[in-house]
Amino acid sequence: MHYLWMFIVGLLVGIVAKFLMPGKDPGGFFVTGLLGVAGMFVGGFLAQTLGFKSAVSGTIEPSGFIGGVIGAIILLIIYRLFRRNRPA
Repeated sequence: MHYLWMFIVGLLVGIVAKFLMPGKDPGGFFVTGLLGVAGMFVGGFLAQTLGFKSAVSGTIEPSGFIGGVIGAIILLIIYRLFRRNRPA
């Protein structure tokens, strides 16, 4: 049940990140959910590195959600950098 909840929150994080950074990105329900889950891990890692409370501790807090969105946006930026440099 924990993984289902994590995917649902990740889906919401991915949707918000894609809304804040519109453009040509990998789409679909599953990919957006994975982007959000990965963003939550990146955001949690950055929060712990900077000394803030992490969202990966088991509870979902507003600060963890915002950190997840920031992490997902970072992943979208990295994806776009690699996508732009790839030959057509």
